[in-house]
Amino acid sequence: MIEAQTSAPEGRFDKLARILLRPTDAAALAAFRFCFGMLGFVSALRFMAYGWVDQLFTQPHHFLQYWGFDWITPLSSRGMHALFVTLAVTSACVAMGFLYRAAIVTFFVAFTFVQLIDVTNYLNHYYLVSLVAFLMSFMPLHRAYSVDALLFPKHKTLTFPAWCTYLLRFQVGTVYFFAGLAKVNSDWLLHAQPLNLWLSSRTYLPVVGPLLGERWVAYAMSWAGCLFDLSIVFFLLVPKTRFFAYLVVIFFHIATKTLFPIGMFPFIMVVSALVFFSPSWPRKVLAVFGRKVQIPEVALPNVPRFTIFGKALVAVAACYCAFQVAWPLRTHLYGGNVLWHEQGMRFSWRVMLREKNGSVTYSVTNPQTGRTREVSPRQYLNSRQERDYSTQPDLILRVAHWIARDFEAREGVRPIVRVHALVSLNGRPAQLLIDPNVDLARIEDGLAKASWILPSPVDPPIHLEAVAWHHR
Repeated sequence: MIEAQTSAPEGRFDKLARILLRPTDAAALAAFRFCFGMLGFVSALRFMAYGWVDQLFTQPHHFLQYWGFDWITPLSSRGMHALFVTLAVTSACVAMGFLYRAAIVTFFVAFTFVQLIDVTNYLNHYYLVSLVAFLMSFMPLHRAYSVDALLFPKHKTLTFPAWCTYLLRFQVGTVYFFAGLAKVNSDWLLHAQPLNLWLSSRTYLPVVGPLLGERWVAYAMSWAGCLFDLSIVFFLLVPKTRFFAYLVVIFFHIATKTLFPIGMFPFIMVVSALVFFSPSWPRKVLAVFGRKVQIPEVALPNVPRFTIFGKALVAVAACYCAFQVAWPLRTHLYGGNVLWHEQGMRFSWRVMLREKNGSVTYSVTNPQTGRTREVSPRQYLNSRQERDYSTQPDLILRVAHWIARDFEAREGVRPIVRVHALVSLNGRPAQLLIDPNVDLARIEDGLAKASWILPSPVDPPIHLEAVAWHHR
């Protein structure tokens, strides 16, 4: 990808090459590779130990696939269990740097496949894991402090090119920044919702419990969370503030883990933030404990230059970064309240912004006889799927298509399928989410603005009052 320096004048790509190809100590990314692999290993074991493989991927009769990914279907029960064993094994291989290239690619494909099976399983940190695994597939992270380096010493190195660190920092930085940007809305900042709802339900916790019912605490945490997400990346990038910023990262994610059931998210973010430290931070940590360490020489004898292939890779990486910036912003093309219509909600780092509850009933009419009957989504979904789907218009549309398909197969005529979907957003009174007069059987899902979704409520969300302490 690079060639030796010549006597020709240095151009823009040469300056870029000097920045991106600068060798950096491999210690930090080797430590990140180990931590990332161990997180994947533990996560795969949790799914198998807690029975989530069957609960999420084999027991449901229907799966709500992503638009454009209808061809993704779960494997058999044995196949899904074998897939999670594969995830555990490949994660361990990534951690140890054993057959790294094959392991990280297999992990990325298998993990992404699992996430695409059912939309109701979507979590932002799963999306982040897929993206990081994808990026790591192109990085030579197996060439240092790994089994591969022992088995194939001719490939061993003590340095990685700087672009590996820059790309991972960019990816993690987008998560925090867009999560903070998404919190700049009236529900979060002016009404402290949904935190007021969630914290008020946790007053039973020892020590801090009585405080969680106070409205000012919800306001303080809403504003603190927004400022944290918007600013933490910049403090992590500055060497003088990096250590203290990382302590704040740890405190923030311990607090969220204590208060909310958010699974592996805090661990993933604490590990991900390690990419902001200097490339030699593991050596410096060892030195603190009295270990004699030596930081490798990282100076280049010559200024590298990109070949045509290298320039093409830079262009691809630039396109990837541009997409990662543009994609979370797509919801602004739809207008309205994304927390209500959900168009552009997924894959945009909108984390813990809404408390929605819904109730959905379909009415199916035979256009030839005029006979109408009600259909419950429970005929297709289990209770967990129904709880998550009932507030998401595209998923409600998908079930309407299932109902229409089954009716047509039985009756021989395409029915009229309407829906009565009542949804509450952040404690507001429930109101209709979808136009009840629209025949959903004839609505196609897609990326266009959905005119069949009704406008969001204009009233402010609920404010829960704290119970006086002496009444508790």
